[in-house]
Amino acid sequence: MTKAEEKKQARAAVRAVERTLSDRYRSESGAKITARVLALPDYRSARSVFCFVGTGLEIDTRPILEEALRAGRTLCVPLCTGPGLMEPRQITALSQLVPGAYGIPEPRAECPAVAADEIDFAVIPCLSCDRAGRRLGRGGGYYDRFLSGYRAAAVMVCRERLMRDEIPVETLDCPIPWVVTENCLYEDGTPARPE
Repeated sequence: MTKAEEKKQARAAVRAVERTLSDRYRSESGAKITARVLALPDYRSARSVFCFVGTGLEIDTRPILEEALRAGRTLCVPLCTGPGLMEPRQITALSQLVPGAYGIPEPRAECPAVAADEIDFAVIPCLSCDRAGRRLGRGGGYYDRFLSGYRAAAVMVCRERLMRDEIPVETLDCPIPWVVTENCLYEDGTPARPE
C-alpha cells in the first residue's frame, strides 16, 4: 500500500471517529485548546498571528481570532488562491470574512497579503496528528505548502480523541513540533507545560 493510500484510509478512520464526538466534548475540548494556545508565551509575545478559521467539526478558532484583534496583533487568515495554494491575508475585523473555497470563511480579496516571514506565530489545523507533530491534513496540501516556507513558531491543534499513534508521512509533509490538545502541550512528542 502506498503512503497516499495509507493516508486515505487514516482519513476515513479519523472522520468516522470525528462524527461520533458529542457536541459537549467538541465544545469543552475546543475551549480548553483555545485557552492553552492563548497561554503560550510564543503566542503572548507575537506581534503577528496566522490562524485558520475553524468550521464544521473543526476546533472553533474564533476566540483566538477575536483575542488577537483585541490585543492589537496583526491577524492573518488563509485565502485560497488556487488548487492547493493559499496565502495569509490580514484582517482587522471578523466581518471581513466571507464564504470562500469549500464554504470556508476567508478574507475578502482586497485584504492585504502578508509574507510568511512577517508572521510570528501560526495556529495550524489537522484532521489528526501524532504526539510528535506529524500531521494528517484533509488532503489538499495547502498547509504543507505554507509550512514549507514558514520559519517562525507554530502550533498544531488537535482533539486528543482524534490523535493517532502513527501518521503516514510523505517527503513533502511538514511536521510541527508543538501540538496543543485539551489535555496538554506536546513538544517533540513529550508532554510539556506551557508556562
